[in-house]
Amino acid sequence: MRSTPIPSFHKAVLHFFKYYPSACSIHFKKTMSRINLAALLVLGLLLVTAKQSTQMSLRNPTAEIETSNCKVAFLRLGLVLTSDNNEKALMDSGLFEPDSENPHVDIAGRRFHVGTLNKTPIMYVKSGTHSVNVATAVQTLLLKFHISGIIFFGSSGSLDKDMLMPGDVAVPKAVAFTGVWEWKKFRSDNKGKLVFGDFNYPENGENLLGTAEHQKIDLFSTSEESKEVFWLPISSSWYEAATEELKDLELKKCHSGTCLPGTPKVVFGSKASTSDFYVKNKAYGDFLVEKFNASTADSASASVALTSLSNEKLFVVFQGVSNVAGGKSSNSGIKYIASYNAFLAATKFINSIPTPRLACE
Repeated sequence: MRSTPIPSFHKAVLHFFKYYPSACSIHFKKTMSRINLAALLVLGLLLVTAKQSTQMSLRNPTAEIETSNCKVAFLRLGLVLTSDNNEKALMDSGLFEPDSENPHVDIAGRRFHVGTLNKTPIMYVKSGTHSVNVATAVQTLLLKFHISGIIFFGSSGSLDKDMLMPGDVAVPKAVAFTGVWEWKKFRSDNKGKLVFGDFNYPENGENLLGTAEHQKIDLFSTSEESKEVFWLPISSSWYEAATEELKDLELKKCHSGTCLPGTPKVVFGSKASTSDFYVKNKAYGDFLVEKFNASTADSASASVALTSLSNEKLFVVFQGVSNVAGGKSSNSGIKYIASYNAFLAATKFINSIPTPRLACE
């Protein structure tokens, strides 16, 4: 049978009586009744309890927001973004209203903002770039808070200028990590899809770099055994809702004197490539189009997908196109328009989703 730990206050009282029995007998007999002694013990227990409660609150800064008398009586949508430009688009819209009592929670160096977006309860976090940062932010968001699903909006590069141009918004149907390779030995019999000799200039030929094979990744889940996958599908119900809600969305065309050459549009059903390197090279972009039918490249979307799928949460991705692989670098105005248009798509989608309620309300 497990023994119950003695609270620190109790230990102090026992310690006092053990080592100062005579002093206690004389003092308490003369100055305090048994009722007063009992009251003192009760007061001490209350102080210990309060201290433990305070320590617990400090260890778990989300406790007050999430559990205090069901203060948050609904599930929030998790909004994930990666850059300062993305956050500026959110703030410039004037649609986000921080919670008046608990506007944010800081965890592991990141700030999780609590509030509403056009009256819809959300919590947003700026994850930073690259896959490990994004995955860490999403996992923390899902573990620490009551989140019904993840909406990601950010920037991406177009791999196909005939399909997507700067200012457009891509709503992919699937995403993949295309930067995970097995680099083969030179002249290996089992060649990978990426043959470096095919890119020799001015003529194709043999290359000491050999070939590289793109790898599948392990997808873990709470309800089934882990499995190796390449493509990560966007949640079908949310993808279908997005195609319906955003088909007539009017996007931003100009910002601070900078205007797009054409009318931006929302493109559905694409495939997205994610890696930890920024794809500016046209030849590699063409390779991704040819081998994987990918239309965009970024450093975040597949991390959002993998983490959401592992936690069995709904998710959707909105990518604002900021440049074209092999093309000219976009100026700051174009990059901002790309972020803002992705935000517009995310906002309209968020406003179309009913807010789930917690059972404790």
